[in-house]
Amino acid sequence: MIMSALEQELRAKVQPTEGPFGLIIAPSRELAHQTYEVIEFYTDHLAEYHREFPKLRSVLTIGGLSTGTQAMAIKKGCHMVVATPGRLNDLLNKKKMSLAQCQVLVLDEADRMIDLGFEEEIRNTLDHYRGFRPGVMLQTHCPGLKHCILPIDHVETAAAEPIAAAATRGPWAAMVGSSSRNFGKIKLQMHTDIKLRSFPQNLMDFAKTALVDAVVINVGRAGAANLDVIQEVEYVKQEAKLVYLLKCLQKTPPPVLIFCENKSDVDDVHEYLLLKAVEVVAIHGGLDQEERHEAIRSFKEGSKDVLIGTDVASKGLDFPAIQHVINFDMPKEIENYVHRIGRTGRCGRTGVATTFVNKNQDETILLDLKALLLEAGQHVPPFLMQLDSAAGGREEEEIGGVKGCAYCGGLGHRISDCPKLETTRQKTTSATKVPSYAVLGGGGEEWGG
Repeated sequence: MIMSALEQELRAKVQPTEGPFGLIIAPSRELAHQTYEVIEFYTDHLAEYHREFPKLRSVLTIGGLSTGTQAMAIKKGCHMVVATPGRLNDLLNKKKMSLAQCQVLVLDEADRMIDLGFEEEIRNTLDHYRGFRPGVMLQTHCPGLKHCILPIDHVETAAAEPIAAAATRGPWAAMVGSSSRNFGKIKLQMHTDIKLRSFPQNLMDFAKTALVDAVVINVGRAGAANLDVIQEVEYVKQEAKLVYLLKCLQKTPPPVLIFCENKSDVDDVHEYLLLKAVEVVAIHGGLDQEERHEAIRSFKEGSKDVLIGTDVASKGLDFPAIQHVINFDMPKEIENYVHRIGRTGRCGRTGVATTFVNKNQDETILLDLKALLLEAGQHVPPFLMQLDSAAGGREEEEIGGVKGCAYCGGLGHRISDCPKLETTRQKTTSATKVPSYAVLGGGGEEWGG
């Protein structure tokens, strides 16, 4: 995207009201801000070390910041925009931004955006393109695993060279599809009907209607845990969690990430660790945007040793050299567990992930956890080994090429017992009972605004 924008600028300088030429949409403000910082890093260095290259202008459009300031920056002319769905649609609907010249679209963590109910906002964004739908849909499922869906008309210009270069550096697996094309050093197979066994069902449904003749790139098994992470699962009573947390913090040196299921738990753990003189910060949707940015900045810079957060910190956010991830609460979906522990064990390093479980957890998620530990060759504690599923262990058998659940990817249950599918059905049912004006707009404190 950066090189495409640079090419455009060298051919003809961007004028006021022109642009953007590239658009990146992320589900959370923190992830959008991180992506914006990466773009600024590269564009600054391009301008600094190559005098003939101009400084490319990028704009961050997220909730919590001034809409007027963002609209003014876009009006001056820009090359790239990084946005969350809520603020982006606000600017598009108010005609303060145009996608007439946008040639590359990236949907980062696309599955998360669909899960959070931003499909309508994404479709509205696609409707603002004139004559064609460009770009890339990139969905990260776990560390070291990426799925890319690209409209075939734009693969040669937008993706062929980067994909070929990436293929020489990583173990790209065989592509799924019925016909194939060759681009450079990598063979891509075209999947014409988007029957992607390893993709989440909701993302498959979206891809069928939003993309045409897509190219699919699979690396590894979707939902698999990073093998560089040592997973430790411990049974801890609810009332003993805070005390045991201090003991767990002594397993490794900092930095350490702690995940909680809700904001109140984040606040409780944060207050407890502050009283114990731990250098700790917290992020969740109840904090204003400046507090959240400051917490992440201080943690990345190393002035704070521990970061406590909800799942807003588990997808996409990149923290350097995390030594230890602690799941204070076991998430309700195994996919979120994989994303959480994936914050450590990155770039060839080994990390530790400790998870607290007790009788409060649903048996289905514990069966998924057990299957994931067995698949990764990790130690399975006795209390998990004693659990037997209703299917008698037949979840590991392939049915139609799918192990476990075809909807969420969990290996410990079948789709008939999928908690995520049941939650989705309940949301759909409740949404039909609410007046349309009450559910329009999306957004939220943590996601998409």
